[in-house]
Amino acid sequence: MLPDGYGRLRRAIVASHDPGVSMRENLSYCVILPAFNEARHLAAVVDRIPAWIDGIVIVDDASSDDTLRLSQGLADTRVRVLHHEKNLGVGGAMVTGFRAALDAGYDVAIKMDADGQMDAGELATLVRPIELGMAEYVKGNRFRQTGRPPSMPRSRWFGNVALSFLTKVASGYWHVFDPQCGFVAITAPTLRRLKLGGIARDYFFENDMLIRLNVIDARVVDVATAALYGEETSYVRIGRVIWSFPRRLARGFMWRFVKRHIVNDFGLIALLAVLGAILLVFGFAFGIAEWVLAASAGRTATTGSVMIAVLPMILGFQMLLQALSIEVQSSPGAKETRDLSHSTIPFCGAGPSRGERVMIPDGEVAGRASPGAAPDRGHLGAAADERLPVDVAPPNP
Repeated sequence: MLPDGYGRLRRAIVASHDPGVSMRENLSYCVILPAFNEARHLAAVVDRIPAWIDGIVIVDDASSDDTLRLSQGLADTRVRVLHHEKNLGVGGAMVTGFRAALDAGYDVAIKMDADGQMDAGELATLVRPIELGMAEYVKGNRFRQTGRPPSMPRSRWFGNVALSFLTKVASGYWHVFDPQCGFVAITAPTLRRLKLGGIARDYFFENDMLIRLNVIDARVVDVATAALYGEETSYVRIGRVIWSFPRRLARGFMWRFVKRHIVNDFGLIALLAVLGAILLVFGFAFGIAEWVLAASAGRTATTGSVMIAVLPMILGFQMLLQALSIEVQSSPGAKETRDLSHSTIPFCGAGPSRGERVMIPDGEVAGRASPGAAPDRGHLGAAADERLPVDVAPPNP
């Protein structure tokens, strides 16, 4: 029997491959807006959310302005307002929103910031990989089309580049860039597999999500999104990020590696990494010890002693490099991201009309599995072995 939530998603994916049937008619969507002192922007953000979104959850994170009162006064019937008496941070607000979305039975939960930096017109682009069964988690990438967005301050650009590389190492998602982009969508079954209580409560939330998603082998797909900067206030402190994020990413890497590659599945990556580390440490320690002994005795280290130190270090380094190479090549969602970027499915704009059909290259239409088949690796389905047509959802209203 499929885990709770997978059956409906699989049926929706299979149904979407019938002519004239839109995935959007089979899935329900909830947008979560974590809001802290966003009274100036919130109403406009909610107003731009398209009609095909079924629910909107606003989480007021103990704002000191009129965010709560304004939220409660919105006329949109889709809106549900939740309030924190104490500020828990963006991660804490998202955990509250995720739980509300799961309790309400939505199939896909989407995070948008309440400051207007994300274009609601790109929601269809964001959820499309999920609708095609190609991903369990989709995130925006503000650098994918044009490099540094002209509207992005240089300090933010530099910080994003540095954090992107460190997050690649820590999370194992080597194809993912711009991890600080908070424009994300996740399927409900995947969300249920995560321990929401352990997710970071502050601005490390997006990085922590990627680390935890890799442990459960969830496919993450990057899509191109815009970056909109105006008069909004950023609560991210650069000094705090520089000081705390590298340490937390290092801890996250160790936790992820042990959890995924040793506890959950002791495979080739773990074998190469563990043996490589042992050989590297042994060679280095033996070399230092021999050098100290030779120096104290006033003699030169023998060739044999040098080789005993050097050979394990070389072999250990090569094994670690091979383990890294295998992990890079097996980054979950990398193939789907490439196939999606090379396909004829539009990344932005209204897109084709309902019923129009496009082709995904290399036969990459995940989710086209026979009804009742168990999902591979916890995914929505398996890839087809041929080029299959895919129905394109209707344009944004």
